[in-house]
Amino acid sequence: MHYVAVIDKDPDSAYGVRFPEVPGCFSAADTFGEIVPNSIEALSLFFEDAEPAPPQGLESVREQVADEISSGAVLMMIPYVRDRKRVVRVNLSLEKGFLDTLDEAARMRGMTRSAFVEKAATREILDPA
Repeated sequence: MHYVAVIDKDPDSAYGVRFPEVPGCFSAADTFGEIVPNSIEALSLFFEDAEPAPPQGLESVREQVADEISSGAVLMMIPYVRDRKRVVRVNLSLEKGFLDTLDEAARMRGMTRSAFVEKAATREILDPA
């Protein structure tokens, strides 16, 4: 499930992020690269004790915020990641050579295999192109 974020930035300010589909949910980011993780966290916290609102979709939101877009705001799809606090053990089957390379890459970054795979998968989810 993805929600449409409206992102704007005034000179000398942080990026502002709001979700028209989720009134009252907002975020901010000092850098462009922080927009997605901060926004995922905002959605996760907002829906922590509530059922997620059904997304309206990109076209519906685009129509609602057309004036803001014409003034420089941009839209970005942000995934809602449910239950980010509970760790679950999973079993993956990987080719041995690939697993060795993965483990070496994780070790070089001072990460566990699990942390490395989660970070790589998160990057792929956020940028599926």
